[in-house]
Amino acid sequence: MPAFRQVGEKQLPQEVVFMAWSPKRDLIALANRAGEVLLHRLANFQRVWSLPPNENTGKEVTALAWRPDGKILAFGLADTKRIILCDVEKPESLHSFSVELSITYMHWMEVTEESSVLTSFYNAEDESNLLLPKLPALPKNYSTTAKIFSEEKSDEIMKLLGDVRLNALVLGGSSGFIEIYAYGMFKIATVNGVAGSCRGLCLSSDLKSLSVITEIQNSSDSEAEITYFQLDTSLLSSYLPEVTRMARKFTHISTLLQYIKLSLTCMCEAWEEILMQMDSRLTKFVQEKNTTTSVQDEFMQLLLWGKASLELQALLMNQLTVKGLKKLGQSIESSYSSIQKLVISHLQSGSEALLYHLSELKGMALWKQKYESLGLDASGIDEAITAVGSFILKANELLQVIDSKLYNRKGKYFNVERVGQYLKDEDDDLVSPPNTEGNQWFNFLKDSTHLKESPLLFPYYPEKSLHFVKRQMEGVIDQCIQKPADVIGKSVHQAVCVSLYKVSQSEDSTSQLFKLPFLWNDKTSNLHYVLFTMLENSISKIHILRRHTDTSRSVSNGILAVEFGNFLNNSINESSDSRCYSCLDAHFYDDETVTVVLKESVQQEGKERVLAQLPLSSVYVDEDQDRKSIWDSMERLDERSGEIPTRTVFLESQWRVLENMKAQYVSVNGIRKVSCVLSSNLRHIRVFEMDVEDDGEVEEEEEEEATQIAAGEPDEPNQPADGQDDVCDASAEELPDETEEHETSLDP
Repeated sequence: MPAFRQVGEKQLPQEVVFMAWSPKRDLIALANRAGEVLLHRLANFQRVWSLPPNENTGKEVTALAWRPDGKILAFGLADTKRIILCDVEKPESLHSFSVELSITYMHWMEVTEESSVLTSFYNAEDESNLLLPKLPALPKNYSTTAKIFSEEKSDEIMKLLGDVRLNALVLGGSSGFIEIYAYGMFKIATVNGVAGSCRGLCLSSDLKSLSVITEIQNSSDSEAEITYFQLDTSLLSSYLPEVTRMARKFTHISTLLQYIKLSLTCMCEAWEEILMQMDSRLTKFVQEKNTTTSVQDEFMQLLLWGKASLELQALLMNQLTVKGLKKLGQSIESSYSSIQKLVISHLQSGSEALLYHLSELKGMALWKQKYESLGLDASGIDEAITAVGSFILKANELLQVIDSKLYNRKGKYFNVERVGQYLKDEDDDLVSPPNTEGNQWFNFLKDSTHLKESPLLFPYYPEKSLHFVKRQMEGVIDQCIQKPADVIGKSVHQAVCVSLYKVSQSEDSTSQLFKLPFLWNDKTSNLHYVLFTMLENSISKIHILRRHTDTSRSVSNGILAVEFGNFLNNSINESSDSRCYSCLDAHFYDDETVTVVLKESVQQEGKERVLAQLPLSSVYVDEDQDRKSIWDSMERLDERSGEIPTRTVFLESQWRVLENMKAQYVSVNGIRKVSCVLSSNLRHIRVFEMDVEDDGEVEEEEEEEATQIAAGEPDEPNQPADGQDDVCDASAEELPDETEEHETSLDP
């Protein structure tokens, strides 16, 4: 029997460039060259949903990462330099933000450290839920951008925030770009001092260190150099309870800013409905008009000379009748009412919640013993509170303008642009600013110089639009958020730098999408591992670099090379060299096992590919074996490969021949005990359950074999290994394209 059970196989229409297993469910996310993100279920590799590329988000996916609870999938886009957080239940963006450079790698981790302070914080109920009313859902009758806050029964903000326990999304890009986002939303660190384009990232679960793999190319003619960095992030670890509280608060603020932005988008769409109502009545007139004069000129001639063209007469008789104008007025009033409700129930509610969280954040900043080292600045938060107050004043001003239209019937006419000017996303001043003459409060402030400059009063911008004041508010809050990220980022310093090897320019560019090195952090013992391959005597050996963050531990820090001996006697001559397998790809399955894809290195046709599990216990037999000192040397590891100790491993079980498949890459999930193998053409996929042979299954198999023998059924010892599965193993060319694949629900 094969060691692993195949449960699915597909030939996909587009080349797959990224794969990522969900940490909590039997789901795998794929990204293809067309810019499409897909979610597949383990069972028969059924598609759950797909998110096609679009102009707003982007079309070139460069990285994938799951939030540790498996409820949100993050992906980076190179063409728009945006990060999208997508809901696992449906293909909709919950949150997005821009970054300075395109992302090449992302890693989403969860903090596992425990303390009495953290435990009390995790278990305490959020006071904002007790003191603040629940934000009303956005109307469903507007654009899709507002859908994420439009479900009455689902709390989208809590879905975005996730569990209280701190998790961090680490982004790596070109030119040494590295940023850390708490809860995937609040930037807590901008890391500097790392050269090259990021190829791998791993933040330790105790926040003490950050491992980075970069590709450094000094010039276009030179070969790129792969380098390993280990950065000290002990400030985050030392102030973990404070970082968690601060990050949680800033994440609330980021979510509320998105809620306010979407509320304003709904208001703009309500205003556009008014314009559409008026435009629809003039469209026919413009289409039928034979003259070269404008619509404005036509009405001006009617006003001055009392003469109208035949087309204008038809418009006045058929469209702009008394009944038609009344209907238009009712539509305008309905849109005004919608805008009014959005201001009162959404803008004001969101702004008041924003004031509450900023005020709490200011209280934290005043506790300098705890939060000053993290860059939390009370003066910057004061400016943010003031900006939110100005936004609330401008929203109230818009309410007064609408009220004068809806409830003040003394005027014979009303300029519809008086409302529209507040919703224009422009820097120009208002065409019709509010009239403040005779206002007793304004006169009182004008006469009182000291009161006018008081910090207790929010600044008022009578000449500016609501959009302008909102952008100003967002800018001030962004500056407030940026300072802790800069301070924490400057505290990060380099602890280790090791040059690994050079990348040949002749290498296939497509392999860079999956190519090693691979980083792994053992959460229980805080061991950092780096997996990579180096060519030696035409054989690609897997190398394991291991380093412990705690120097007091007795675990060895060093490097070890692994070569695989002959374990397929039926396909290779027994007299051949025992070093007969090259490693194509390797990923950590769990803390004790590495999953590898191997290729026969002997010169013969039909080189077989093998999926295997490599136990670390078979590699680290002698703890002193990998104590080779590599940390102080300036030489690259590939220049002293002969000095690296090598261990030859003979796999007795836990391997499987991948017949009729040119396997090249693997993605694994040790928690769900599954793996996904991808062929070199990036289209052919096979999915395996890795741990399926327990004692009960072995006994059942033995009983079935005994029954077959008793019934006289002949054994088939030469049957291919993959023939045991229900899914037929066809070659990549024989499998049908999955062009009309039916999507399934996440619910079983």
